[in-house]
Amino acid sequence: MKALVWHGTTDIRCDSVPDPKIEHERDAIIKVTSCAICGSDLHLYDHFMPGMKSGDIMGHETMGEVVEVGSAAKHALKPGDRVVIPFTIICGECEQCRRGYFSVCERSNRNKELGDKAFGHATAGLFGYTHLTGGYAGGQAEYLRVPFADATHIKVPDGIPDEKLLFLSDIFPTGWQGAVQCDIQPTDTVAIWGCGPVGQMTIRSAILLGARQVIAIDRLPERLSMAKAGGAITINFEEESVIERLNELTGGKGPEKCIDAVGLEAHATGSIDSMYDRAKQAMMLETDRPHVLREMMYVCRPAGVLSIPGVYGGLLDKLPLGALMNKGLTVRTGQTHVNRWTDDLLNRVLENQIDPSFVITHTEPLERGPEMYKTFRDKQDGCIKVVLKPGSNGAAYAQ
Repeated sequence: MKALVWHGTTDIRCDSVPDPKIEHERDAIIKVTSCAICGSDLHLYDHFMPGMKSGDIMGHETMGEVVEVGSAAKHALKPGDRVVIPFTIICGECEQCRRGYFSVCERSNRNKELGDKAFGHATAGLFGYTHLTGGYAGGQAEYLRVPFADATHIKVPDGIPDEKLLFLSDIFPTGWQGAVQCDIQPTDTVAIWGCGPVGQMTIRSAILLGARQVIAIDRLPERLSMAKAGGAITINFEEESVIERLNELTGGKGPEKCIDAVGLEAHATGSIDSMYDRAKQAMMLETDRPHVLREMMYVCRPAGVLSIPGVYGGLLDKLPLGALMNKGLTVRTGQTHVNRWTDDLLNRVLENQIDPSFVITHTEPLERGPEMYKTFRDKQDGCIKVVLKPGSNGAAYAQ
Protein backbone atom coordinates (compact mmCIF):
# COMPACT_ATOMS: atom_id res chain seq x y z
CA MET A 1 0.00 0.00 0.00
CA LYS A 2 0.95 3.68 -0.21
CA ALA A 3 1.60 5.68 2.97
CA LEU A 4 3.19 8.93 4.08
CA VAL A 5 6.41 7.98 5.84
CA TRP A 6 8.73 10.02 8.09
CA HIS A 7 12.40 9.85 7.09
CA GLY A 8 13.79 12.77 9.10
CA THR A 9 13.32 16.49 9.68
CA THR A 10 11.01 17.93 6.95
CA ASP A 11 11.40 14.66 5.01
CA ILE A 12 8.00 13.03 4.45
CA ARG A 13 7.70 10.65 1.49
CA CYS A 14 4.85 8.74 -0.10
CA ASP A 15 6.29 5.22 -0.01
CA SER A 16 5.11 1.71 -0.78
CA VAL A 17 4.97 -0.20 2.52
CA PRO A 18 3.60 -3.60 3.58
CA ASP A 19 -0.14 -3.84 4.11
CA PRO A 20 -1.15 -3.97 7.78
CA LYS A 21 -2.38 -7.27 9.17
CA ILE A 22 -4.36 -8.43 12.19
CA GLU A 23 -1.83 -8.85 15.02
CA HIS A 24 -4.20 -9.27 17.98
CA GLU A 25 -7.71 -10.62 18.35
CA ARG A 26 -9.05 -7.12 19.20
CA ASP A 27 -7.58 -5.54 16.02
CA ALA A 28 -9.40 -4.41 12.93
CA ILE A 29 -8.17 -3.24 9.53
CA ILE A 30 -9.83 -0.30 7.82
CA LYS A 31 -9.58 0.94 4.26
CA VAL A 32 -8.92 4.65 4.59
CA THR A 33 -11.31 6.88 2.64
CA SER A 34 -10.13 10.22 4.07
CA CYS A 35 -7.31 11.43 6.31
CA ALA A 36 -5.93 14.84 7.23
CA ILE A 37 -2.75 16.65 8.19
CA CYS A 38 -2.95 18.01 11.73
CA GLY A 39 -1.04 20.89 13.28
CA SER A 40 0.57 18.45 15.71
CA ASP A 41 1.90 16.49 12.70
CA LEU A 42 4.02 19.57 12.02
CA HIS A 43 5.77 19.07 15.37
CA LEU A 44 6.97 15.75 13.92
CA TYR A 45 7.68 17.21 10.49
CA ASP A 46 9.96 19.84 12.06
CA HIS A 47 11.25 17.21 14.54
CA PHE A 48 10.42 19.16 17.69
CA MET A 49 8.99 15.99 19.26
CA PRO A 50 11.44 13.26 20.32
CA GLY A 51 10.99 9.58 19.66
CA MET A 52 10.54 9.48 15.88
CA LYS A 53 12.20 6.77 13.77
CA SER A 54 12.83 6.69 10.05
CA GLY A 55 10.08 4.61 8.46
CA ASP A 56 7.28 5.70 10.83
CA ILE A 57 3.91 6.11 9.09
CA MET A 58 2.31 9.48 9.81
CA GLY A 59 -1.21 10.60 10.58
CA HIS A 60 -3.89 10.46 13.26
CA GLU A 61 -7.03 11.94 11.66
CA THR A 62 -8.52 9.04 9.78
CA MET A 63 -11.79 7.47 8.72
CA GLY A 64 -12.81 4.68 6.41
CA GLU A 65 -14.46 1.29 6.01
CA VAL A 66 -13.79 -1.82 8.05
CA VAL A 67 -12.37 -4.64 5.90
CA GLU A 68 -11.27 -7.20 8.49
CA VAL A 69 -12.03 -7.77 12.18
CA GLY A 70 -10.18 -9.80 14.81
CA SER A 71 -12.11 -12.51 16.62
CA ALA A 72 -12.47 -10.54 19.89
CA ALA A 73 -13.74 -7.38 18.16
CA LYS A 74 -16.52 -8.98 16.13
CA HIS A 75 -19.13 -8.12 18.74
CA ALA A 76 -18.54 -4.43 17.99
CA LEU A 77 -17.48 -4.25 14.33
CA LYS A 78 -18.04 -6.02 11.05
CA PRO A 79 -16.66 -5.60 7.52
CA GLY A 80 -18.42 -2.75 5.77
CA ASP A 81 -18.92 -0.63 8.88
CA ARG A 82 -18.13 3.02 8.32
CA VAL A 83 -15.94 4.38 11.12
CA VAL A 84 -13.99 7.41 12.28
CA ILE A 85 -10.85 6.45 14.20
CA PRO A 86 -9.99 8.61 17.24
CA PHE A 87 -6.33 9.54 17.49
CA THR A 88 -6.24 8.10 21.02
CA ILE A 89 -6.04 4.30 21.22
CA ILE A 90 -8.17 3.07 24.13
CA CYS A 91 -8.74 -0.28 25.79
CA GLY A 92 -12.09 0.83 27.25
CA GLU A 93 -11.53 -1.29 30.36
CA CYS A 94 -8.78 0.19 32.55
CA GLU A 95 -9.51 2.53 35.45
CA GLN A 96 -8.77 5.66 33.43
CA CYS A 97 -10.97 4.58 30.51
CA ARG A 98 -13.81 3.75 32.91
CA ARG A 99 -13.51 7.30 34.31
CA GLY A 100 -13.62 8.79 30.81
CA TYR A 101 -9.94 9.83 30.80
CA PHE A 102 -9.29 8.08 27.51
CA SER A 103 -6.13 9.92 26.50
CA VAL A 104 -4.36 8.42 29.51
CA CYS A 105 -5.53 4.83 28.93
CA GLU A 106 -3.29 2.60 31.03
CA ARG A 107 -3.01 -0.28 28.54
CA SER A 108 -2.70 1.02 24.99
CA ASN A 109 0.83 2.48 25.06
CA ARG A 110 3.01 -0.47 24.10
CA ASN A 111 6.13 1.61 24.90
CA LYS A 112 5.04 2.35 28.44
CA GLU A 113 8.57 2.33 29.84
CA LEU A 114 9.62 5.11 27.43
CA GLY A 115 6.51 7.11 28.27
CA ASP A 116 7.12 6.68 31.99
CA LYS A 117 10.66 8.05 31.64
CA ALA A 118 9.56 11.04 29.55
CA PHE A 119 6.41 12.07 31.41
CA GLY A 120 6.57 10.39 34.81
CA HIS A 121 3.68 8.16 33.78
CA ALA A 122 2.90 7.06 30.23
CA THR A 123 -0.09 8.39 28.33
CA ALA A 124 -2.30 6.38 25.97
CA GLY A 125 -1.02 5.05 22.69
CA LEU A 126 -1.55 7.45 19.79
CA PHE A 127 -1.72 6.78 16.07
CA GLY A 128 1.11 8.05 13.88
CA TYR A 129 2.94 9.82 16.66
CA THR A 130 6.21 9.26 18.47
CA HIS A 131 7.49 6.07 20.05
CA LEU A 132 6.86 7.73 23.42
CA THR A 133 3.18 7.11 22.65
CA GLY A 134 3.53 3.59 21.33
CA GLY A 135 5.07 4.03 17.89
CA TYR A 136 1.87 2.92 16.15
CA ALA A 137 1.55 3.28 12.38
CA GLY A 138 -0.63 6.21 11.43
CA GLY A 139 -3.56 6.66 9.09
CA GLN A 140 -2.09 8.75 6.28
CA ALA A 141 -2.15 5.56 4.28
CA GLU A 142 -4.42 3.37 2.21
CA TYR A 143 -5.06 0.98 5.12
CA LEU A 144 -4.75 1.20 8.90
CA ARG A 145 -4.51 -1.40 11.64
CA VAL A 146 -6.63 -0.32 14.62
CA PRO A 147 -5.58 -1.89 17.95
CA PHE A 148 -8.32 -2.33 20.59
CA ALA A 149 -10.67 -1.71 17.67
CA ASP A 150 -13.80 -2.76 19.58
CA ALA A 151 -13.27 0.37 21.75
CA THR A 152 -11.17 2.58 19.44
CA HIS A 153 -13.74 3.59 16.86
CA ILE A 154 -16.73 5.83 16.22
CA LYS A 155 -19.46 4.35 14.04
CA VAL A 156 -20.93 6.90 11.68
CA PRO A 157 -23.94 6.72 9.36
CA ASP A 158 -23.83 6.39 5.58
CA GLY A 159 -25.01 9.20 3.35
CA ILE A 160 -22.99 11.97 5.02
CA PRO A 161 -19.78 13.17 3.35
CA ASP A 162 -16.49 12.19 4.98
CA GLU A 163 -15.63 15.85 5.29
CA LYS A 164 -18.42 16.44 7.83
CA LEU A 165 -17.34 13.49 9.99
CA LEU A 166 -13.56 13.14 9.64
CA PHE A 167 -12.70 15.73 12.28
CA LEU A 168 -14.48 13.75 15.00
CA SER A 169 -11.11 11.95 15.05
CA ASP A 170 -9.28 14.90 16.63
CA ILE A 171 -9.70 18.61 15.98
CA PHE A 172 -13.45 18.88 16.64
CA PRO A 173 -13.42 17.12 20.04
CA THR A 174 -10.08 18.81 20.81
CA GLY A 175 -11.59 22.25 20.29
CA TRP A 176 -14.69 21.18 22.20
CA GLN A 177 -12.70 19.87 25.17
CA GLY A 178 -10.61 23.04 25.16
CA ALA A 179 -13.80 25.05 25.58
CA VAL A 180 -15.56 22.66 27.99
CA GLN A 181 -12.52 22.74 30.30
CA CYS A 182 -13.20 26.45 30.79
CA ASP A 183 -16.62 25.90 32.37
CA ILE A 184 -17.97 28.73 30.21
CA GLN A 185 -20.65 30.93 31.78
CA PRO A 186 -23.06 33.26 29.91
CA THR A 187 -21.19 36.31 31.24
CA ASP A 188 -17.74 35.11 30.15
CA THR A 189 -15.30 36.58 27.68
CA VAL A 190 -13.26 33.74 26.16
CA ALA A 191 -9.96 34.61 24.48
CA ILE A 192 -8.48 32.04 22.11
CA TRP A 193 -4.88 32.20 20.91
CA GLY A 194 -4.44 30.59 17.48
CA CYS A 195 -6.93 30.41 14.60
CA GLY A 196 -5.64 27.25 12.98
CA PRO A 197 -7.92 24.21 12.67
CA VAL A 198 -8.13 23.52 16.43
CA GLY A 199 -8.59 27.21 17.15
CA GLN A 200 -11.45 27.42 14.65
CA MET A 201 -13.19 24.48 16.30
CA THR A 202 -12.57 26.02 19.73
CA ILE A 203 -14.14 29.32 18.64
CA ARG A 204 -17.31 27.62 17.46
CA SER A 205 -17.40 25.39 20.53
CA ALA A 206 -17.16 28.39 22.87
CA ILE A 207 -20.01 30.06 21.00
CA LEU A 208 -22.14 26.90 21.12
CA LEU A 209 -21.46 26.72 24.87
CA GLY A 210 -22.86 30.22 25.34
CA ALA A 211 -19.90 32.57 25.88
CA ARG A 212 -20.89 36.25 25.93
CA GLN A 213 -17.87 37.25 23.86
CA VAL A 214 -15.26 35.21 21.99
CA ILE A 215 -11.99 36.86 20.96
CA ALA A 216 -9.63 35.16 18.49
CA ILE A 217 -5.92 36.02 18.19
CA ASP A 218 -3.74 35.27 15.15
CA ARG A 219 -1.72 37.02 12.45
CA LEU A 220 -2.93 35.47 9.18
CA PRO A 221 -5.79 37.31 7.40
CA GLU A 222 -7.43 34.13 6.07
CA ARG A 223 -7.52 32.57 9.55
CA LEU A 224 -8.81 35.76 11.15
CA SER A 225 -11.48 36.05 8.45
CA MET A 226 -12.63 32.49 9.14
CA ALA A 227 -12.71 33.21 12.87
CA LYS A 228 -14.78 36.36 12.31
CA ALA A 229 -17.20 34.40 10.12
CA GLY A 230 -17.65 32.04 13.07
CA GLY A 231 -18.69 34.86 15.38
CA ALA A 232 -15.40 35.92 17.00
CA ILE A 233 -13.93 39.36 17.54
CA THR A 234 -10.45 39.21 16.04
CA ILE A 235 -7.02 40.56 17.03
CA ASN A 236 -4.06 40.55 14.64
CA PHE A 237 -1.08 40.38 16.98
CA GLU A 238 1.24 41.81 14.33
CA GLU A 239 -0.85 44.97 14.06
CA GLU A 240 -1.92 45.71 17.64
CA SER A 241 -1.07 44.85 21.23
CA VAL A 242 -2.91 41.75 22.37
CA ILE A 243 -2.81 42.81 26.01
CA GLU A 244 -4.04 46.34 25.35
CA ARG A 245 -6.84 45.16 23.06
CA LEU A 246 -8.00 42.46 25.49
CA ASN A 247 -8.09 44.97 28.32
CA GLU A 248 -10.05 47.36 26.12
CA LEU A 249 -12.61 44.66 25.25
CA THR A 250 -13.04 43.62 28.89
CA GLY A 251 -13.12 46.99 30.64
CA GLY A 252 -9.59 46.48 31.93
CA LYS A 253 -10.49 43.26 33.78
CA GLY A 254 -9.11 40.71 31.33
CA PRO A 255 -10.89 37.69 29.86
CA GLU A 256 -12.31 35.18 32.36
CA LYS A 257 -11.26 32.24 30.20
CA CYS A 258 -8.12 31.91 28.05
CA ILE A 259 -7.42 29.05 25.63
CA ASP A 260 -4.06 28.14 24.06
CA ALA A 261 -4.81 26.55 20.68
CA VAL A 262 -1.22 27.12 19.48
CA GLY A 263 1.10 24.86 21.46
CA LEU A 264 4.85 24.60 21.33
CA GLU A 265 5.52 26.48 18.06
CA ALA A 266 4.27 30.00 18.85
CA HIS A 267 5.11 32.24 15.89
CA ALA A 268 5.33 35.59 17.66
CA THR A 269 8.59 37.23 16.60
CA GLY A 270 8.58 40.81 17.82
CA SER A 271 8.67 40.30 21.57
CA ILE A 272 11.71 39.85 23.77
CA ASP A 273 10.49 36.54 25.14
CA SER A 274 9.89 35.08 21.67
CA MET A 275 13.43 35.98 20.61
CA TYR A 276 14.72 34.42 23.84
CA ASP A 277 12.80 31.20 23.11
CA ARG A 278 14.07 30.90 19.56
CA ALA A 279 17.65 31.42 20.68
CA LYS A 280 17.38 28.80 23.43
CA GLN A 281 15.65 26.39 21.04
CA ALA A 282 18.45 26.84 18.50
CA MET A 283 21.00 25.99 21.19
CA MET A 284 18.92 22.95 22.26
CA LEU A 285 18.44 24.44 25.74
CA GLU A 286 14.66 24.59 25.42
CA THR A 287 12.25 22.44 23.42
CA ASP A 288 9.08 24.58 23.25
CA ARG A 289 8.20 28.24 22.66
CA PRO A 290 5.70 29.20 25.39
CA HIS A 291 4.98 32.82 24.41
CA VAL A 292 1.22 32.19 24.43
CA LEU A 293 1.28 30.62 27.89
CA ARG A 294 3.11 33.62 29.31
CA GLU A 295 0.69 36.05 27.69
CA MET A 296 -2.36 34.14 28.95
CA MET A 297 -1.01 34.00 32.52
CA TYR A 298 -0.41 37.75 32.44
CA VAL A 299 -3.68 38.92 30.89
CA CYS A 300 -6.23 36.47 32.34
CA ARG A 301 -8.69 37.89 34.87
CA PRO A 302 -7.93 36.84 38.47
CA ALA A 303 -9.66 33.56 39.42
CA GLY A 304 -9.95 32.75 35.73
CA VAL A 305 -9.23 29.54 33.83
CA LEU A 306 -6.42 28.69 31.40
CA SER A 307 -7.22 25.82 29.05
CA ILE A 308 -4.40 24.30 26.99
CA PRO A 309 -5.43 22.00 24.12
CA GLY A 310 -2.27 23.10 22.26
CA VAL A 311 0.41 20.41 22.27
CA TYR A 312 3.62 20.81 24.28
CA GLY A 313 6.40 18.28 24.14
CA GLY A 314 9.13 19.03 26.60
CA LEU A 315 10.83 21.76 28.62
CA LEU A 316 9.74 25.40 28.93
CA ASP A 317 11.47 28.39 30.45
CA LYS A 318 10.58 31.70 32.14
CA LEU A 319 6.92 30.98 32.91
CA PRO A 320 5.42 33.61 35.26
CA LEU A 321 4.26 31.22 37.97
CA GLY A 322 4.03 34.13 40.38
CA ALA A 323 1.22 35.61 38.30
CA LEU A 324 -0.44 32.21 37.98
CA MET A 325 -0.40 31.57 41.73
CA ASN A 326 -1.17 35.05 43.03
CA LYS A 327 -4.09 35.55 40.63
CA GLY A 328 -5.54 32.17 41.59
CA LEU A 329 -5.70 30.88 38.02
CA THR A 330 -6.83 27.34 37.24
CA VAL A 331 -4.97 25.41 34.53
CA ARG A 332 -6.61 22.54 32.63
CA THR A 333 -4.88 20.69 29.85
CA GLY A 334 -4.31 17.27 28.28
CA GLN A 335 -4.61 15.28 25.11
CA THR A 336 -8.25 14.92 24.10
CA HIS A 337 -10.50 12.27 25.65
CA VAL A 338 -12.06 11.85 22.20
CA ASN A 339 -14.67 9.18 22.93
CA ARG A 340 -16.05 11.17 25.89
CA TRP A 341 -17.40 13.80 23.52
CA THR A 342 -18.20 12.06 20.24
CA ASP A 343 -21.82 10.99 20.83
CA ASP A 344 -22.77 14.60 21.57
CA LEU A 345 -20.68 16.04 18.75
CA LEU A 346 -21.92 13.54 16.15
CA ASN A 347 -25.50 14.48 17.09
CA ARG A 348 -24.65 18.17 16.68
CA VAL A 349 -23.35 17.44 13.17
CA LEU A 350 -26.42 15.36 12.29
CA GLU A 351 -28.69 18.14 13.63
CA ASN A 352 -26.82 20.74 11.53
CA GLN A 353 -25.70 22.75 14.55
CA ILE A 354 -22.22 22.72 13.04
CA ASP A 355 -20.58 21.52 9.84
CA PRO A 356 -16.89 20.91 10.65
CA SER A 357 -15.97 20.82 6.96
CA PHE A 358 -15.92 24.64 6.94
CA VAL A 359 -12.24 24.51 7.92
CA ILE A 360 -11.06 22.58 4.83
CA THR A 361 -9.14 24.67 2.30
CA HIS A 362 -7.29 21.92 0.38
CA THR A 363 -8.31 18.41 -0.70
CA GLU A 364 -5.59 16.42 -2.42
CA PRO A 365 -4.65 12.81 -3.28
CA LEU A 366 -2.47 11.02 -0.75
CA GLU A 367 0.48 11.10 -3.15
CA ARG A 368 0.62 14.89 -2.83
CA GLY A 369 0.93 14.63 0.93
CA PRO A 370 4.67 15.45 1.13
CA GLU A 371 4.28 18.78 -0.67
CA MET A 372 1.09 19.55 1.27
CA TYR A 373 3.01 19.20 4.53
CA LYS A 374 5.20 22.09 3.40
CA THR A 375 2.23 24.11 2.12
CA PHE A 376 0.45 23.66 5.45
CA ARG A 377 3.54 24.35 7.58
CA ASP A 378 4.40 27.53 5.65
CA LYS A 379 0.76 28.74 5.45
CA GLN A 380 1.04 28.97 1.67
CA ASP A 381 -1.91 29.33 -0.71
CA GLY A 382 -4.25 30.29 2.15
CA CYS A 383 -3.89 26.79 3.58
CA ILE A 384 -5.76 26.18 6.85
CA LYS A 385 -6.67 22.47 6.68
CA VAL A 386 -5.62 19.70 4.29
CA VAL A 387 -7.67 16.55 3.64
CA LEU A 388 -5.97 13.71 1.77
CA LYS A 389 -7.74 11.05 -0.30
CA PRO A 390 -5.95 7.70 -0.76
CA GLY A 391 -6.17 6.71 -4.43
CA SER A 392 -8.52 4.03 -5.66
CA ASN A 393 -5.69 2.48 -7.65
CA GLY A 394 -3.59 1.62 -4.61
CA ALA A 395 -2.64 -1.82 -3.38
CA ALA A 396 -5.54 -4.22 -2.91
CA TYR A 397 -5.78 -5.38 0.69
CA ALA A 398 -4.87 -9.07 1.03
CA GLN A 399 -6.78 -10.75 3.85
